[in-house]
Amino acid sequence: MAEVILEVKDLQKSYGDKKAVDGISFEVKKGETFGILGPNGAGKTTTLEMIETLRPIDGGIALLDGIDVAKQPQKIKYMIGVQTQSTAFMDKVKLTELLEQQAAAYGEQIDPMDLLKQVNLEDKASSYVENLSGGQKQRFSIAAALVHKPKIFFLDEPTTGLDPQARRRLWDLIKKVQKQGMTVILTTHYMEEAEVLCERVAIMDEGKIVALDSPKKLVQQLLGRGFSKQEQIEQANLEDVFLDLTGKELGR
Repeated sequence: MAEVILEVKDLQKSYGDKKAVDGISFEVKKGETFGILGPNGAGKTTTLEMIETLRPIDGGIALLDGIDVAKQPQKIKYMIGVQTQSTAFMDKVKLTELLEQQAAAYGEQIDPMDLLKQVNLEDKASSYVENLSGGQKQRFSIAAALVHKPKIFFLDEPTTGLDPQARRRLWDLIKKVQKQGMTVILTTHYMEEAEVLCERVAIMDEGKIVALDSPKKLVQQLLGRGFSKQEQIEQANLEDVFLDLTGKELGR
């Protein structure tokens, strides 16, 4: 049995009369890629922000590697890496300098070029963030979030707004991070993304977890309830056409 690195019990968050997160509980295993799925307003981002110490917890408890998130937020911040939906960086500062500044904030010394190579941005080392494409910005924000070698890496809807090439490239990068032994927790409303990346997923709706298992088992459970649909299996789809016409090697 894999070691549990995150334990969430009866987590709650309310805004006035609305329960954004309504008593959810789940565990994440060390080295796992765990997804939280749901429509907009389901409580996904709020859940992550409470675990990341970015938002106060109204009720329940979150333990990260045995440490209470609410009681020791400063310690937690050194244990996690966070890529938010909109990460802001200083203008007119080179990527290598930004990474060095980020590392210094954690008391770390790094080789910025090595980090940029890991996210395939070594040729942009002297560029500014404002000159990067959307996909490049997302990959750079991952590099910046990993400067201190966190135990858990959080991504909040990491591929929203990206074209198919950039999305596939980011998927490859997330899988690479997980294969290095890091625990990855992400939110998404793209079902294909969850199937490609996640070993287990929790599906949220109206602040509650309505299902939790591996994508494959959740599909099997649905079929076991008698679900069926007419479907013609195609050997390719429009996204495959797009990727073929614009380059099989995913662009930067």
